[in-house]
Amino acid sequence: MLHEHPNNSRIRSSFPALFAALGIVITAVVLASTGNPAVADSWPQFRGKNASGRAGGDHALPRVIGPKENMIWRVKLPPGHSSPVVYGDRIYLTAVEDDRLWTFALNRDTGKTLWRREAPYHELEEIHTIGSYAQPTPVTDGRTIVSLFGSSGLFAYDRDGTQLWHLPMGPFRNNFGAGSSPIMVDDWVILNQDHDTDSFLMALDKRTGKVIWRTDRSEFPRGYATPVLWENNGKQQIVVAGTLRIVGYDLLTGKEAWTVTGISRIVNMTPTVGPRGTLFVAAWAPGGDATNRIDVSPFATVLKRDANGNGVIELDETPPGPLKMRFNQIDRDKNGHITEEEYESMRKVFDAAHNVIVAIRPGGEGDITETHVTWRYDRSLPYVPSPIAYKETVFFVKNGGIVSSLDIKTGEPLKTARVSGTGNYYASPVAGDDKIYLLSQRGELSVISAVGNWKELAATDFGEDAFATPAIADGRIYLRTAGHLYCFGLMGSGP
Repeated sequence: MLHEHPNNSRIRSSFPALFAALGIVITAVVLASTGNPAVADSWPQFRGKNASGRAGGDHALPRVIGPKENMIWRVKLPPGHSSPVVYGDRIYLTAVEDDRLWTFALNRDTGKTLWRREAPYHELEEIHTIGSYAQPTPVTDGRTIVSLFGSSGLFAYDRDGTQLWHLPMGPFRNNFGAGSSPIMVDDWVILNQDHDTDSFLMALDKRTGKVIWRTDRSEFPRGYATPVLWENNGKQQIVVAGTLRIVGYDLLTGKEAWTVTGISRIVNMTPTVGPRGTLFVAAWAPGGDATNRIDVSPFATVLKRDANGNGVIELDETPPGPLKMRFNQIDRDKNGHITEEEYESMRKVFDAAHNVIVAIRPGGEGDITETHVTWRYDRSLPYVPSPIAYKETVFFVKNGGIVSSLDIKTGEPLKTARVSGTGNYYASPVAGDDKIYLLSQRGELSVISAVGNWKELAATDFGEDAFATPAIADGRIYLRTAGHLYCFGLMGSGP
């Protein structure tokens, strides 16, 4: 049916230009009647447009930001790890307060809460000790806002906060909770969820929540990368990075179109598309470095510790070390026993895993590992923060504040050094106005020059934890800490 095709909105968006060519004048009043306010720039999803992390336009951005520098406003908010998204005159994010899950809409000029809506649930799933029940970032097109809470599924609202639909799902079998965020492609919502069982990629109608297609990804255990849209061979594809391989899926059908193998066993980082259409994907997990591998003995060796003779391994029978630390992860069905099938499956993953960042050129089908990967790099890689491709350089930051820059065309290392923020990093780098903004878990912000031989330009300590990736739109930087949302900008700039 025509209304289900994701390119309908693109077709509709060409009408004003067509009418103008015919000499027909469309007034601003008519355009505004859609309920979608005009906006010069937006940051509609996790890491902005198509998860690039790059600000649109050529707005000047402050070099120094902090509670006393270039701050336009600050508001208190309940905690959450989701990143702010910006569209029109609104900011949207999610939060947790007194075990209640909320989607917030804020006024972009003041930070004032315009509405908040609760997402009910039957039970809260297990999450990481430093995790949150509000981890995925919402997505919006200005008319519809879609939030994901693993405990209760997807919720869609209109600009006024009226619930449009709800798709229940979860709790998922994954003791770290849900982390991958939904995205929108024209009239569709795309969602990937990789967990220890029942992993999937799906497309839904953003207006109704109707499932258009759903692709099984049960081969992939837990992972947290958000999908990105990539144009390859003239076709729109959804790219998902997961355990051991990257996959491109046809947007219209959800069928696998190509793959690149040889990456890590867990993927937290979201792929990014560079300025010339090259796809960059980074993946790192413990045990996947060339010089620091986790070697796993065969199941028959471990079974010698099977004290009760039941042919499976329980937690108290697991040898101390990396396997015992990951018992819950290996026990994919969460029944308290590790079977030979579960064990050997994870053993193969450990054996095959490689921590790496790869550059993939468009044009391939099938297994393109040997034909379309233009370069690889395997040192100083992050665990969680996604890399960013900005102009002629790829940047990434790992725990300890170690920042690396690579030549975007060749992967040649340009510089690796520390910044002032030496804590762990969960927020991804964002860029604009030839600056890269890096935010540590401790709330330490470093601003560096966006060139290969980068320099630290400024450093600020916000004094509270920070997990959310900042948003940049129309010369404003929106930065979330554990208890506040800040807006920064230069005087006289902004919408």
